[in-house]
Amino acid sequence: MKMKTNDNSEKSNLHPRNLHRNRYDFEKLISNCPELKAFIAVNKYGIETIDFSSPAAVKTLNSALLKTYYNIENWDIPKNYLCPPIPGRADYIHYIADLLAESNNNQIPETSHVLGLDIGTGSNLIYPILGNAIYNWSFVGTDIDQKSIENCAKIIEANPNLIDSISLQQQTEPRFLFKNIITPEDRFTFTMCNPPFHASAEEANKSTSRKVSNLNPKEKRTTNPVLNFGGQNAELWCNGGEIGFITQMIYESAKYPSQVLWFTTLVSKKENLPSIYKTLKKVNAVSVKTIEMSQGQKNSRIVAWSFFENPNSQKSFF
Repeated sequence: MKMKTNDNSEKSNLHPRNLHRNRYDFEKLISNCPELKAFIAVNKYGIETIDFSSPAAVKTLNSALLKTYYNIENWDIPKNYLCPPIPGRADYIHYIADLLAESNNNQIPETSHVLGLDIGTGSNLIYPILGNAIYNWSFVGTDIDQKSIENCAKIIEANPNLIDSISLQQQTEPRFLFKNIITPEDRFTFTMCNPPFHASAEEANKSTSRKVSNLNPKEKRTTNPVLNFGGQNAELWCNGGEIGFITQMIYESAKYPSQVLWFTTLVSKKENLPSIYKTLKKVNAVSVKTIEMSQGQKNSRIVAWSFFENPNSQKSFF
């Protein structure tokens, strides 16, 4: 009896507007990115897939997805830099769109007047790319890593449709997030961030080793899985880990209460939420929302806060 492949099974845990709720259409992706074919194999269930523990495979899949669905002809990242899973990154953008709709008569603002600030955009520039492609938003992408900023500039130059919509700025003082970035005349509709959630390189190494092992149990554990899987130090860990990073972000955000409509961040560790809420109360955040997200086996959430008494009346941000 032939095993059913369930090629059209839906990933119902992704946002309803996410284009990647169904299994990847590899035939379509290969037609746009022929080099992807070399990485595709049939698993034991008779389903076409790729080796998600292979950085080269994931990077090529990303290139194919960006070309096929998001009008990005040329995308690349340097070796050993973080290669993001696009379906999960798209979810963050879609949930921000829902948040902004609440402040815009329940209409998602699909306009370049919406300006987002991506803290720690990495070398991949994925959030600005997706936000611009899906909703026509404009972005400022920041990072402390010069090589990341340089690579993002290459991506923008290689895709003329991004040139007028995305700008870049290197954060020259790594202990700050918004200082040097938000100037007195700036007004951002939202900020977003995927914080490093490990507190040390050793912790990041152990986590990545487990991830590689789970994705490919037959592979022997590598002595340096972080480099094999992708990710620079600043992308994976910081002193104080996720909670330290987000606490710093909250305290800094209070210095720009009228210049940002919604501050947002991903929170990977649910146990960090009580401390985050406590800090938000200390800085007198007026509106606080928690948006649950789920991708595959991983549960995450977005915490959003605003210092406006009524964010829904702030039309000047759109």
